[in-house]
Amino acid sequence: MHIAKDTVDVKMEIPGAVIRQRLNFGDATGYSKISGEYFTLSAGVDTTPLFQGLNNHNSCQCPHWGFVLKGRITTTDDAGEQETVQANDLFYWPPGHNVKVDADAEIVMFSPQHEHTHVIDHMIEKVKS
Repeated sequence: MHIAKDTVDVKMEIPGAVIRQRLNFGDATGYSKISGEYFTLSAGVDTTPLFQGLNNHNSCQCPHWGFVLKGRITTTDDAGEQETVQANDLFYWPPGHNVKVDADAEIVMFSPQHEHTHVIDHMIEKVKS
């Protein structure tokens, strides 16, 4: 799920501030600590080979909430459905996804710390191999 910044509901607007809120933007029930993450990704990066063997799904099983600062990224979920996010989009990636960077990108994400650390550690091991 993603939403362009300008379509997030304005809840309050006063001189010098605009407060926007998207309700029901994912569910963190059952997760403990959340990590804040900033990724810089080059066009062509594809997580598919890095996620091979991960949790017997070959995809990231961690949810992410984030914002695209620049670039364009396409996710493919376990059912084969694709979604593209781009600069100024808020996004939610549910568990069960791979990522391909279509244009140089920078993103800010918030992820369940334990689950995403497991995914990152798996990628580090894949790169070492």
